Amino acid sequence: MTYQVAAALADPMRQEILEKLREGPRAVGEIAAGMTISRPAVSQHLKVLKESGLVAETRRGTRHYFAIAPEGIGELRAYLDGLWSDALAAFARHVEKAR
Repeated sequence: MTYQVAAALADPMRQEILEKLREGPRAVGEIAAGMTISRPAVSQHLKVLKESGLVAETRRGTRHYFAIAPEGIGELRAYLDGLWSDALAAFARHVEKAR
């Protein structure tokens, strides 16, 4: 996982945006609805998420739609799977030493 992905996920507002996108693609106004930040602030967070590869943007006319990018989430999952494997291996080594 790149530093950029980790930094993008560190912000609670970006986490909230990703939660909204779990339901499917949304326009900026739809994402901003009900949030405690302004629409321009949502756009800035979307820019960070897009640059990190976690979100993809498509345009339909004058509207911009955002969706979770499977490739970015795949990279994150691969990183977490690797951490899990390393943790299990370390635990196994610990158990073997304790015997």
